[in-house]
Amino acid sequence: MGRLTTHVLDTANGKPGVGIAVTVYRLDGGRREVARTVTNHDGRCDRPLLEGTALETGKYEIVFGAGDYFRALGLQLPEPLFVDEVALRFGIANVDQHYHVPLLVSPWSYSTYRGS
Repeated sequence: MGRLTTHVLDTANGKPGVGIAVTVYRLDGGRREVARTVTNHDGRCDRPLLEGTALETGKYEIVFGAGDYFRALGLQLPEPLFVDEVALRFGIANVDQHYHVPLLVSPWSYSTYRGS
């Protein structure tokens, strides 16, 4: 059974990104919200973002509330933030596979990859 998962690592502070809002949108035929959650104490979500029949072939976007996370840490950062909401767009080609889309983020940069 295929599934979509994520986790967030705060690379500036060397720890999991705890309490970060995560919203998933389906992009085919418009932009439609299909999942919403918040990362746990390990920077992960307690369950897959999408799985089973909810995971469909197509284009998706995950939006991470990184700016709110960094503001909550009380860091001295300029406004507007350089990295605020992080939107990652990607495609699901095979609904029988596991798509893991992690975010490595700091107030100044971010990166992602297809994990396992």
